[in-house]
Amino acid sequence: MSTATTRHRNPATLPLEELRIGVLCGGDSPERPGSLASGAAAAKGLAQAGLTAELIDVAEVSVDQFAERIDVALMALHGLGGEDGKMQGTLETYGVPYTGSGVLASATGMDKLAFKQLLASQHIDTPKWVELLPALTTAANVGMVGHTLGYPVFYKPASGGGSLGAGIAKDQQQMTELLDGTKHQQYQRYLAEALVDGSPVTIGLVEIDGILTALPALQVTTDREFYDYEAKHDLSMRTETCPADLPTPLLGHMAQTAKRVHQLVGAHGVSRVDFMVTPGGRAAVLEINTLPGLSEHGNLATMARAAGISYPDLMVHILRSAFTKPAYLP
Repeated sequence: MSTATTRHRNPATLPLEELRIGVLCGGDSPERPGSLASGAAAAKGLAQAGLTAELIDVAEVSVDQFAERIDVALMALHGLGGEDGKMQGTLETYGVPYTGSGVLASATGMDKLAFKQLLASQHIDTPKWVELLPALTTAANVGMVGHTLGYPVFYKPASGGGSLGAGIAKDQQQMTELLDGTKHQQYQRYLAEALVDGSPVTIGLVEIDGILTALPALQVTTDREFYDYEAKHDLSMRTETCPADLPTPLLGHMAQTAKRVHQLVGAHGVSRVDFMVTPGGRAAVLEINTLPGLSEHGNLATMARAAGISYPDLMVHILRSAFTKPAYLP
């Protein structure tokens, strides 16, 4: 097996133009299509910046096969196996520098139950939640949700993204239907959280010249029941406002909260923190994405454009952050 001791090039000392960049994407998680789109866009953006990038589908090429032919991995993976620390740990073992967060931060960000417990411990506003327990019957879980949260609730996998497997339950019957539907899903653990009546707002964070920078907030409206997978991948199903049309003090508070969340989980280089903002000005943190989507028309790229950062430059900023990690990152 290749290890760090067999690598003869020191990527940190090479000019970006000499780097052999592997854009890791694909995989076999339910979020594979989005990851392939992110990877293709990122590779194109790096090429536009004059850099050499190879698109690598990790479902088809093993780390053992590509570790020696790349100097750095730009992470365009999403979902299970790619965003949860597993690929990050593998790259650490092989001595391959990579963009994004380390193992612990990736795992914490991916596991919504651990993430929300961390937020609650630091008194950061997040919707009240309850874990749905596989050992209980559907009826028992439905009763627990009603007793603990009441209805309506938002239902989602504990380790998943893109709103896949998610839904709204307005009463016990709908909760029962959602729970029964999970038997056909790849995800194993779920949670329900109190539904916050508001607009989705997200804030991207990118390390620029060594400084963690909050991008302009992006607000989304959609006619669908919620900001689901289809709306996230079809521009015609949503309306974006960036910068978000919100009071300046609230936007400042959200930017500071996003940075605090990023630092709390130990994220690095790039992330995106999602909020639900009510008409009354409550900004509840929903989750952090330690590997946000990289498509050219995705949220992160849209926020970067609003900040005057071109897509190729955004990819270069993310790439550079692979070499600014601490010597040891859990």
